[in-house]
Amino acid sequence: MLVPLYEAVYERLDVGPGTRLLGLGCGSGLALLMAASRGATITGVDTSFPERLALARERLAADAGDTRARAATRLLDGPPQDAAGTGEPAYTVVTAFEPIGCLDGDAEDLGELLARATPLAEHGAPVVLVGWGPPERCTTTSVLKVAAKLAEPLPGTGCWRPALRDDLEEVAGRVGLRPDGSGRVACPFGYADMDSAVRGLLSTGLFDAAIDATDDKQVDKELTEALHPYRRRDGTVWMPNVFRYLIARTA
Repeated sequence: MLVPLYEAVYERLDVGPGTRLLGLGCGSGLALLMAASRGATITGVDTSFPERLALARERLAADAGDTRARAATRLLDGPPQDAAGTGEPAYTVVTAFEPIGCLDGDAEDLGELLARATPLAEHGAPVVLVGWGPPERCTTTSVLKVAAKLAEPLPGTGCWRPALRDDLEEVAGRVGLRPDGSGRVACPFGYADMDSAVRGLLSTGLFDAAIDATDDKQVDKELTEALHPYRRRDGTVWMPNVFRYLIARTA
């Protein structure tokens, strides 16, 4: 769903041959695959979603048609420091494409991740942070309220809050990064039908805490109700969203 965002960032940073990219929270690997198709050497790390990382491995293995391409691709299920290869040059680009700005605590989590990852990048390397846009321009945030509401019985789970204008700048400043430009990109979420929309949103992992606190059927029911305003006459589900990205530089 964030393909337009990936394309905009890669175009702006001229990602291609010669780029050594470290993707934090790489998930199912689509952003990495797009970087690899531009000729970049990529390393992805993710400890949150083993199933999505397995899918990333499948995607990248299928796309790597030659030995050199496979050698330029690496996926790790450990912390960022595991991506530091002995004698390898520093990374020239670091991306954190998992959007923040809707749940309490996600900015702190990203800050901790960046603190471990940025020492692996070269001086002045761009670090890309992504956040949800203003709630009035992100229809999906109203659906995420359902996840937060259902997860409330579990202590320590994040609660939904509106995305704030300076979320990304605050994270960057906390880990010593220097902001160097930003942008907004429209990324609508579109699904063929209501069942596909429910499955797609559940696959993000954002509703896992809600399922733990209640049950699958309750989450499906309330998620379907929350999606109803975005169901079109032909049965498709369409949710316009705007995401913001920040490019910050390492010291």
